[in-house]
Amino acid sequence: MPELPEVETVRRGLEPAMVGKKIATADVRRPDLRWPFPDNMAKRLAGARVERLWRRSKYILGDLDTGETVLIHLGMSGRMTITPPNLDGEDMVGNFHQLQPAPAKHDHVVLDMEDGTRITFNDARRFGAMDLFTTALGEQHKLLTLLGPEPLGNAFDEAYFKTALKGKNSPIKSVLLDQRIVAGLGNIYVCEALWRTGISPLRKASSLSGNRVASLVPAIRQVLGEAIESGGSSLRDYRQTNGELGYFQHTFAVYGREGEPCKIDGCEGLINRVVQSGRSSFYCNICQS
Repeated sequence: MPELPEVETVRRGLEPAMVGKKIATADVRRPDLRWPFPDNMAKRLAGARVERLWRRSKYILGDLDTGETVLIHLGMSGRMTITPPNLDGEDMVGNFHQLQPAPAKHDHVVLDMEDGTRITFNDARRFGAMDLFTTALGEQHKLLTLLGPEPLGNAFDEAYFKTALKGKNSPIKSVLLDQRIVAGLGNIYVCEALWRTGISPLRKASSLSGNRVASLVPAIRQVLGEAIESGGSSLRDYRQTNGELGYFQHTFAVYGREGEPCKIDGCEGLINRVVQSGRSSFYCNICQS
């Protein structure tokens, strides 16, 4: 599933193609993905101008000049792709004909912008989602209201994190994946951040010293920032809006490296894999405790 860096990369890719521009037509090609689409979604999108494109956790949100916000979740295999206008020449009055390829099998929502750019939501496994809600509701949407602070935002700091972990007897890995504690983190980047701080994913959150808890805040920010700069991680389905792969997977220290040597100089440990709450955790058996 795309995590925060992948979703932020997609948002940044979509922004210049959508913000300040009008959706000329919307083609909704099925009634649902993970959940049913809202009533008359195509009609409500067509003619709307995108005023702002932002992200909350793993959701992309677009504020429209109609007073509604479109919410997009990529699910397990969702992709948002941009196809530039294809100009094939001028007619007698100087207008360009704009050609776009026919939608593919899993192109479920197709937005043609006023300049001829096409935005396509493709989702082979159909675990993604789209919704429309009144912009004035802000983060009171049912999918947003319980989310914790953004890990790259000012609200996620040492004081907040120390308070949030008090009394938490679950493993630190599980706590970091709890979207009510911190929003947007997923399996890959939690494993990588824990390795950078020398903390085992098996450690109970409440057993960590204040200094070790504090060390996680900059480590999480650093891992996420580096991943965003690399365009995210492409392991299976994820692609950037231009179709290119992300590159951060080439720098993984622990994720997916079971049995391989630890990358810390002088450490003789090997990367272990354990299953926690149905998800694989990767960590060094020596330098993480």
